[in-house]
Amino acid sequence: MLKVITDTTCNLAPELIEAHHIPTAPIAIQFGEESYDEFVNIDRDLFYRRIEETGTIPTTSQPSPAWFADQYRQAAETKSPVLVITVTSKHSGTHDSATLARSLVPEADVEVFDSAAVSLGTGWMVLEAVKMAAQGATRSAVLQRLAKFRRDSFLFLTPSTLKYLQMSGRVGKLQGAIASMLNVKPIIILKDGMLEARETVRTRGKALERLVTLAEQAVGKAPIRMGVVHARALEEGRKLLDMVTSRLNCEATMLEDLVPSLAVHGGPGVVGLAFHKV
Repeated sequence: MLKVITDTTCNLAPELIEAHHIPTAPIAIQFGEESYDEFVNIDRDLFYRRIEETGTIPTTSQPSPAWFADQYRQAAETKSPVLVITVTSKHSGTHDSATLARSLVPEADVEVFDSAAVSLGTGWMVLEAVKMAAQGATRSAVLQRLAKFRRDSFLFLTPSTLKYLQMSGRVGKLQGAIASMLNVKPIIILKDGMLEARETVRTRGKALERLVTLAEQAVGKAPIRMGVVHARALEEGRKLLDMVTSRLNCEATMLEDLVPSLAVHGGPGVVGLAFHKV
């Protein structure tokens, strides 16, 4: 049977990863000289605590090729073909690590698929792949389905504060201070695998409304699978989920706390929508 592998940025709930037996490569999170592997020796609580203690934003790096190579060897022993589904290659070297590892295990039958997405945008693809694999689908059939998912996927995000973007250097201090005083909230979209700040709105409430409006404009009444992500903003996440389910044709939904390796870029309070047409 096809073996599906992904990385921790897919943002799937631990129980789903365990139920489907999905090997998940940990993203490295580094505070200075201290290095952690996501969900191996650092969880969300420790991640946010370390940020407050150090007053700095950590850096992240892709899993090592050795991690992937180990998984490929295990698959080769059972003669199982492998499909690796990674976070967008435009923002991470994970795809490169997974690809490089193929040369370390030439006996393994491996394909690496760039989701061109982040968080549950990737997560939906992983779930579809493992479900198809369990039903006996070939890797070729799965890749055809994922290619369509990728074309029909959308992601819209907004942070609650510019503090973390300032700390990470993604907005200048003066620019961030002025924006904070004006209570300006950027709207960030995923376009061709890249996260881009496309517009700003004046309040948090209007930012959430804008996310839903953008989703409506993207898919109309087409059936979708909707993922709501938040970074330590559960109540707003629930509110956003209620808004989208009342206004869009959601066949399935997920609500997840953003993984640390993604929350690092916007900090607590980030909320967003990751969805695709069915």
